[in-house]
Amino acid sequence: MAESEKHRWLPQFCSLPTLFALMVVAEIVALVIAMAPDRVARSWISELAIASVFVQWLALLNAVVLCSSRETLERLSIRLGFFVAWALAVVTTALGSAVVYSMDHALGFGLTSPPGSGWRFSLGNAAICALIAAALLRYLYIRELWQERIRAAAKAQVDALQARIRPHFLFNSMNTIASLIRKRPQDAERAVEDLSDLFRAALGARETLATLGEELDLIGQYLRIEGLRLGDRLRLQLELDELPRDLPMPALLLQPLVENAVYHGIQRLPEGGTLSIRGTRSPGRVEIVVNNPVPDDAALPRNAHALSNVRARIEYHFGEKGALLVQPERGEFTVTVRLPDATTR
Repeated sequence: MAESEKHRWLPQFCSLPTLFALMVVAEIVALVIAMAPDRVARSWISELAIASVFVQWLALLNAVVLCSSRETLERLSIRLGFFVAWALAVVTTALGSAVVYSMDHALGFGLTSPPGSGWRFSLGNAAICALIAAALLRYLYIRELWQERIRAAAKAQVDALQARIRPHFLFNSMNTIASLIRKRPQDAERAVEDLSDLFRAALGARETLATLGEELDLIGQYLRIEGLRLGDRLRLQLELDELPRDLPMPALLLQPLVENAVYHGIQRLPEGGTLSIRGTRSPGRVEIVVNNPVPDDAALPRNAHALSNVRARIEYHFGEKGALLVQPERGEFTVTVRLPDATTR
């Protein structure tokens, strides 16, 4: 664990979020410089334009230097790496300022300090950078550490969900198969094949992404097994033709919801009921609705932990673009899964 943290403490300076943060801080510095009280030679708007170009150039130059040095810095300890990164930013700013000062006076623009004060111009900018770089590097380090902990917690929830899914497949399905072996051996053989495919998906679901088509096929195999056990008590209403089968998604994301609908709803009703799975597609979004009957006197569903884990997986993979909506009502239970549709053209 220590080695993993050592190699992840420094943010990726070439990434867009980090570059955006650097540019925002740089623009704030430019605004402060432009509005300084001793700046009377030009209007503050022209001062702001000149300062923005200069400061943004220095910020991007520092980002390139730190980005290219990231692998080397991460081999160092956190304290030493932090100091070296800070020193690189200060030295880069000083050298960059000296180059700009020399070019300005060589071309005769007079946009920087008066002649003979180049060292003051460079050291002043380096001092400002020293203060800002120390605070910014600390902020980026804390943000990177926080995001790493969020990812670790989300992955732990995913792993816990997988550990819960596998016993459900095994114990519930094996009972069904055992009851079919003597009376309906062909159905039992097919159920074993379906169970094998389901377990293969469960064993490989930890790291890899599947597609919506593969997930729907697994749901079909699961429902065939349950259909053998429940018979006419399990009735299906499937409207899935609109869904894009090539949509990437985590494996076994929908199957637990269908399993909950059967075990906490239809199975508990003597007359059974209709399991409805409807899928719709709109620009940029896919929506799958799972609806099932429940006993009228049903209290808060016992599958709340499984639902929270599925919700955590959606948040982990899709962030705010995905959602799990739960609508418990008297006599029925509805779960809606919303996923971003990157395949929309």
